[in-house]
Amino acid sequence: MSHDTVHDTPLELKDSLKQEDVEEANYAVAGESLDVVLDPKKEAKLLAKLDAAFVPIIMLTYLTCFLDRSSIGNVKVANMPEDINASPEEFSTAVSIFYVTYVLFEAPWAVMMKKLTPRNILTGLCIVWSLTTIFTGFIQSVGSLYATRLILGVCEAGLFPCLNLYLTMVYRREEQAKRVSYLMSCAAISGAVGGLLAYGLLQMDGVGGKAGWRWVYIIEGLFSIICALLIWFGLPNNPADAYFLTEEEKWMMQVRNEQRRKYMGGEEFSWEEMRIAIRDPKLMFSSVIQFCQDILLYGFSTFLPTILGGMGYDSLMSNVLTVPVYVWAAMIFIAIAWCSDRYSKFASYIFAANIFGVVGYIILLTVDNTSVLYFGTFLIGITTYTSVGLNVAWLNVNIAPQYRRALAIGLQQTIGNCAGIVAGQVYRTSPYVLGNSFSLGSLVVAQLTVTGYGLYLRRENKVKEEIISGEREETRRVRTGDGELEFKYIY
Repeated sequence: MSHDTVHDTPLELKDSLKQEDVEEANYAVAGESLDVVLDPKKEAKLLAKLDAAFVPIIMLTYLTCFLDRSSIGNVKVANMPEDINASPEEFSTAVSIFYVTYVLFEAPWAVMMKKLTPRNILTGLCIVWSLTTIFTGFIQSVGSLYATRLILGVCEAGLFPCLNLYLTMVYRREEQAKRVSYLMSCAAISGAVGGLLAYGLLQMDGVGGKAGWRWVYIIEGLFSIICALLIWFGLPNNPADAYFLTEEEKWMMQVRNEQRRKYMGGEEFSWEEMRIAIRDPKLMFSSVIQFCQDILLYGFSTFLPTILGGMGYDSLMSNVLTVPVYVWAAMIFIAIAWCSDRYSKFASYIFAANIFGVVGYIILLTVDNTSVLYFGTFLIGITTYTSVGLNVAWLNVNIAPQYRRALAIGLQQTIGNCAGIVAGQVYRTSPYVLGNSFSLGSLVVAQLTVTGYGLYLRRENKVKEEIISGEREETRRVRTGDGELEFKYIY
């Protein structure tokens, strides 16, 4: 069977076989997939089809997740703390406590996704967090707020790592940064949507005898339930066998899967893969960067309305003025992620994006002019989402196989999201000098770590090249997965 025959007439070939020969033919196709070159036009059409089917559901789900999580910042300016008799310290604790359960459950959910199946785990988590958000609209005490935030943390912990892993089941390494950018841009879009929703729903203050901030939670929670239905019916456990694909497209997906088998790895769970992931320097570098960048993500996205309030704007206008900042941040992030995908670069783009954040925080800490301060938030917006999203994609494309990647992503998110606990404590009182100073310092540490991470990956690639050429003896401990000589790290 020639490669051209397999490529040009996959359907005709299968049709000519007896039923008992189909599996043998599939095996032959899989065995030759590494040498098959798919028609670029047909593959582009396939990618467009996959994007149209999966990306909107993934984006909408993460948008509602982040919206439900960060609404606490929008309702703070609408007298929510006063209504439940929460002191400033207790409210800060409520912000931070979410991340206690969030960081504890991220890695377990990521590792269990394959066992529980993507559709089951994502739908179940979505239903529980939606109901929890609705119930938050009826709380009467600080203790109740603590309880809902803890439950929300458990459920939302599994969403990002599982959606991220789902993307690796659909797209190749060089296709992922752009798709992860779609996912992470939802964090920025949720800020814009959250500001507009808060502005509109706070007008319902007094309707049904309920405060406006209660309606924010109730309406957002009801909207999230819709996402559970979309996940159940729209995200198949095996993307390569999706109902909307033609037989030829399913064959193309099979070829693509075989071509990235070294990246995805085996299907069986292995404790040895877990140990390799934990000791991997790439995970250590990536986790430090993620922690530093998440200080910005959670400090900026949660407290931006209050930061703007400290500039002299009232509660409603503080929410409205967040919208342009978040829209700008999402647009820039998608553009930079597209370039990262196109040129297979991460370190340089993250480093460049962080420079804008450094300048932005210096402005917030040293300038008094309101217009200039507002401009500074746009600079910080460039950094906040771009660097977090690219760092996630950076780890994605450099860790293999499947279970090693699952644990690495889960641990990276666990360590990174500990920043949410810190952010809730350093952002206490306006004008947030401590919080902004801490964020600036975190950016400096991130820049140093990004530089070290990039140099480390470049050195590892050089070591592999020297082993292949015979200039260096093979003495590496890990030689499987991303440790294989043919696996080139992207930096």
